[in-house]
Amino acid sequence: MKQDVLKKLSDNNNGYLFTAEVLRNGISKTYLAKFVQKNEYERVAHGIYAAPDIWPDELYLLQKTNPKIIFSGETALYIQGLTDREYRRIEVTVPEGYNAVHLRKKNIKVKSIKKELYELGKTVAESSYGNQIAVYDKERVVCEAIINRKKMDVQMFQTAVKEYMSDSDRKLQILVQYAEKLGVRDEVMKYMEVLA
Repeated sequence: MKQDVLKKLSDNNNGYLFTAEVLRNGISKTYLAKFVQKNEYERVAHGIYAAPDIWPDELYLLQKTNPKIIFSGETALYIQGLTDREYRRIEVTVPEGYNAVHLRKKNIKVKSIKKELYELGKTVAESSYGNQIAVYDKERVVCEAIINRKKMDVQMFQTAVKEYMSDSDRKLQILVQYAEKLGVRDEVMKYMEVLA
């Protein structure tokens, strides 16, 4: 019975077991440890175990161990399909006041932002492995790209803006609203006029 519950939890989480979730289901850490050992699960992070037949999903694990992060920058461009070039370094945004020293030590690029702008455009998307992760929507990502265009690879920037403008699902009104809140309305309007 307990074994069936653990298998179901693992299946529901794409091959991952989370100690906190296991405990909420009335299963002890001792039983979990035996199950993990018997079924050759690997400890991939504190309180997280992966089935032997899955590849660890770095973004998903980072999200699970740091629920406040939102993937942004080049990482979000890639997740949102606005570039086919994989990010060189994971980029995340956190609210001001969040202690991100542990993330920076892992060479993760961390941007702190005012709490009132932190959730602007937050959505959920699938990682390359099919797991749900928090990321900014395309409109927020394009605004960020325009803000950071001088720090970005020119080719990646141009591709991202062109991909967005050719996307049939683009939401230009939302893009302009975000641009106003982020203080880049004029710059966004220039790119919209050139590429429209």
